[in-house]
Amino acid sequence: MSGGARLAALMERGAALLGSDYAILGGAMSWVSERNLVAAMSNAGCFGVIACGAMTPELLDAEIAGTRALTAKPFGVNLITMHPQLTDLIEVCAKHGVGHVVLAGGLPPGGAIERIKAAGAKVICFAPALALAKKLIRSGIDALVIEGMEAGGHIGPVSTSVLAQEILPVVAGELPVFVAGGIGRGEAIAGYLEMGAAGVQLGTRFVCAAESIAHPNFKRAFIRASARDAITSVQIDPRLPVIPVRALRNASSELFTAKQREVAQLLDEGKVEMAEAQLQIEHYWAGALRRAVIDGDVEHGSVMAGQSVGMVTKEEPLADIVATLIGEASAALEQRAA
Repeated sequence: MSGGARLAALMERGAALLGSDYAILGGAMSWVSERNLVAAMSNAGCFGVIACGAMTPELLDAEIAGTRALTAKPFGVNLITMHPQLTDLIEVCAKHGVGHVVLAGGLPPGGAIERIKAAGAKVICFAPALALAKKLIRSGIDALVIEGMEAGGHIGPVSTSVLAQEILPVVAGELPVFVAGGIGRGEAIAGYLEMGAAGVQLGTRFVCAAESIAHPNFKRAFIRASARDAITSVQIDPRLPVIPVRALRNASSELFTAKQREVAQLLDEGKVEMAEAQLQIEHYWAGALRRAVIDGDVEHGSVMAGQSVGMVTKEEPLADIVATLIGEASAALEQRAA
């Protein structure tokens, strides 16, 4: 069997779940994973995912419609579980007949999974630990993403390679599992598929696609960066549960420290509840990311990037990036079989 045929066989389960040619999910990156990049991903044979982030239901409605105008291929929507209008966002997805909803940011609230499935969509959730993976499987989800700390944006404490070893042997037989975090080359994709993954999720690798609307300054920051430039944010108050964020080193880390102090003081004074405090932190990240991605302020905005950023060396059409990844994965499988 050729490397290409072997790759297709290993990806078959994941691709069938997604309805795509390749079992490659697009990482949902706020402001970056919008209609242009999502449609380009799906048109290239992968599976694009809209990053809803802090969008209102009205904005998501327009984004889904805009994406549909650019591709006839399947794509999904990523929803944040702590979004105060989660139920309304689920209804927007149902109205448009979105086939796949990805829930991120913690355990889904009661009834969310059932509402999504009742509309005929498949539910994909993130599991940063084996115990959580088992709990989500019991709740009836259709697929899992296990994302390691090498990823960009919000991250957990465990590396991708360790999570893959812990979780794949136990649950990959029960449902499709996609591996994410720090994947920048096809050889890594092949490796995780051989370990039992049904597919992979990549975000950082696609930021500098020609179709990405990210500001030229944002793309230049990625192209110049090395893996060690993608560092994690620091939590300054243990009472304020802040999920670490991985981004390129710049002055924004000081701004985030100041924001944490501000929110902690509001908690001290009883002016906000914990849920509202966490929401303020999320809104801060959404705004900081927009400053970098859309406005091009890569010094004071948040340049969220995974450690695979060092493998991003130029701006190129998304289809070319996919062709390179598939070629590398096929060649790796061919060599291993020789």
